[in-house]
Amino acid sequence: MLLTCTSAYGALHLKVNSVKSEVRQAERRIVALRDQKLMLETEFETRANQQQLAAWNEVDFGYKAPTADQFLEGERQLAQFGTPRAKGAPEPIQVAKAPAEAEESSIFPAMVSPITGKAIAAEVPRGGPPEPVVRENLSARLVRPSQRVAIGSIAGGVE
Repeated sequence: MLLTCTSAYGALHLKVNSVKSEVRQAERRIVALRDQKLMLETEFETRANQQQLAAWNEVDFGYKAPTADQFLEGERQLAQFGTPRAKGAPEPIQVAKAPAEAEESSIFPAMVSPITGKAIAAEVPRGGPPEPVVRENLSARLVRPSQRVAIGSIAGGVE
């Protein structure tokens, strides 16, 4: 009797685990199908938007993608589009700029510390103003050969 019950329990246990596995697979498939449905809905809405934008462009705006002959090769080609000043045209207006006054006249009051009573804005360190940071431009960084660093030196020599 005990042997029969044990074998029935084992068979039932295997059947339950089999059904659980099928349920998990079905749940995974449902999630995958939901994701695929969302992706297809997004794709459909995007394409519908593109068609609407293309229709508006044709009717209202008339924009076209630039072609290769619309780009200039350099400053000389750009200068060719300029025209010389016509005869009898007035001279260009030249504006002189006066240097700023040395006195500090501002419409804003000076920021004063409530504790010390001294101005706290634009204080210069005792060693003088800090030196400007010089950074190389992008083209110089791209031309420079890449540097290789040993991982052991970064990790502190951990082996």
